Parts: sequence; C-alpha cells; structure tokens
Amino acid sequence: MPEDRIAVMEQVLHTISGPDDPLLSRFIAAQSAAGLPQQLSEIARVWRSEVPGMTGAGLALVLATVRSLPRPRPAQVSVSGPMNASMPARLTSGVAVEVIRSAKTSLLIASFAAHGARNVVTEIGRAVDRGVRVDLLLEESTQASVAFAALPDDVHVWHRVESSGVLHAKLIAADRHTALLGSANLTDRALSDNIELGVVLRDPHVVEPLIEHFHWLMAPANSIMRPA
Repeated sequence: MPEDRIAVMEQVLHTISGPDDPLLSRFIAAQSAAGLPQQLSEIARVWRSEVPGMTGAGLALVLATVRSLPRPRPAQVSVSGPMNASMPARLTSGVAVEVIRSAKTSLLIASFAAHGARNVVTEIGRAVDRGVRVDLLLEESTQASVAFAALPDDVHVWHRVESSGVLHAKLIAADRHTALLGSANLTDRALSDNIELGVVLRDPHVVEPLIEHFHWLMAPANSIMRPA
C-alpha cells in the first residue's frame, strides 16, 4: 500500500473503535483506487481474526511504526542512447556519476573496456580526495586502465589472472548500499550514445552479496584477480 494511503488510514483509524465499526466499512467502500478496497478489507479481516480487542488508535500506532522504518528504495532503470519520454529512466552517464558521488567509504568499479568517460574519472578522483577507497577491476586486454592513468596512485587497479576467460562485468558499487549494473562499459559512447540498459539497486541486502563476491575474486588465495 502506498505510504500516503497508509497515512490517511492512520488518521481514520483514530476515529474507529474496532474492526467491526461501521465507520471502517464505510471508509473501505468509499475507496476508488484499483485494488485498495481489497487491501483494506484484508487488513480488517486480519485485525478481526488476530487482535479483535485492539482499538483503531492502537492499529494506527502499529501502522505509523511500520511506516517510520527505513524501506529499500525501488530499483531504477538507466539507459544509454535514444530516450523514451514515457519511460521512467535516466541516462547512464548521469546515474554513474550519482552513484560514485554517493560513496563515503568505498567504491568498487568493474568494466571490460574504458575510454574517455571524463566525468566518471573526475568523480572517482573526487571520491579519492574525500578518503574513499577505490578498487577498479579492469580487463587488461582492452588496456582499460589507461583511461584512469590520471588518478592518484592509491587507487587499486586489478586485472584477471591469466585464463581462458575475460573480465566482462560492468558494475559501479558505492559502499554497500548502491550498485549500478548494466551492459555499458566506461566509455563515452556506452555511457551516452550506444543503446545500453542498466539498473540501479539501492537495497543493501542485495548489494552486499555483490560486493562480497568481488572481494572473494580479489582475495589473493583464490588466484583469480591480481593487482596491476
């Protein structure tokens, strides 16, 4: 149920004595939003069966407590190339900078190729200046590390140990709370002109396992990634 609907219901509940109060029935019947009457009826059913002695004010307090708890922000789509005005998406170049800018302690960035992407490189440099640890996992065969040559020496660059495969992942992860996953490499064309698709995750429960996977890849004992 949308947060604004929950807030309205809290106000109404303060005037209701219990789950069988006619005021509650009338309130439910007056709702016109698709699916909302069914949601409210289900709340009333559970209220009646589980805690029939609870007052409306008591239930309002429960809803207010739940509403105050932090909730993960929904995933957000990012695209490169032509933009559909009716689609709620943002350009990959802007999203990449925003994610980097949100980092307070660590940045983990993976890309198969890199070229140009001056705004991204500049933002990484600013992150380093404010004390953020930066790990760049780059494909050595594409010479991607050249794009980041101007960054300070304390940026950690990683290449894959000799194998039959390549590092093809594309990821920008800030701390353990936000990650941009997608098809775009860190190149000017991929961030703006190519037809690319990505998604921004802002749920730490989803982002943390991604970070842990890459930390496992970088662990010296696993001989998968090596410092450049």
